[in-house]
Amino acid sequence: MLNAQLPGDVTPSNPGGGSTGGSGTGAPPLKSPIDMYVIGLGVIAIMLILFFTKKYSSKKA
Repeated sequence: MLNAQLPGDVTPSNPGGGSTGGSGTGAPPLKSPIDMYVIGLGVIAIMLILFFTKKYSSKKA
């Protein structure tokens, strides 16, 4: 069996640095480029839906 840690490595990690946070508006900021990419794709999708809806709705008349 393989272990994730060696037997001598038992020091716990400290991801938070000891602070509790709590200073902010409650909403996470959009720092990640992935979030902006998803928002951009959503806007483009809505624009395409509106464009093709108007294009094919006007041909009925």
